[in-house]
Amino acid sequence: MIFSYFTYYVVKPSGRTNYGTILDPRNYPMPKLQGHLLGAAATDPAIGLEAYAGKWLMVQIDSGACAEVCQKRMYDIRQLRTAQGKAMDRIERVWLITDDTPIDTSLIRQHDGARMLKVDAAALKAWLPTESDSQITDHIYLIDPLGNLMMRFPKDADANKIKKDLSKLLRASAIG
Repeated sequence: MIFSYFTYYVVKPSGRTNYGTILDPRNYPMPKLQGHLLGAAATDPAIGLEAYAGKWLMVQIDSGACAEVCQKRMYDIRQLRTAQGKAMDRIERVWLITDDTPIDTSLIRQHDGARMLKVDAAALKAWLPTESDSQITDHIYLIDPLGNLMMRFPKDADANKIKKDLSKLLRASAIG
């Protein structure tokens, strides 16, 4: 009994089991990101992330050039979604493109089904949190089905650890 009190009050076991950083959505309310869906006509109305309400969103931000690191992140997100099995339909992959650089057609084909939106980079920087030594393009963000920014994965994240977080969230969540 003495050992249990000592352990609880002195050692203080850590209860953290998540890999990604949990964010308080009250600190990061989703702005009206009016973007244009890649491939949509210029006359089509602008849409935002709220168009995908009801789904978990795995969000990546990068330029249209999408260097090797960006392509690896896109591949990881695709594989993470597929790895969820029956629950994969609850997840949408979103790439927020921050410039007007043309996107390689083979990259678009490789990631068929991913939502690609061209949005304002300044609005994203004002909204999304980063670590002190990183930029918004270094992270994968997770948005819940209610439209709350709720998790940020670290720079150069380990896909296996993200998979565990996603599995836990989808199992525990009755929404989305």
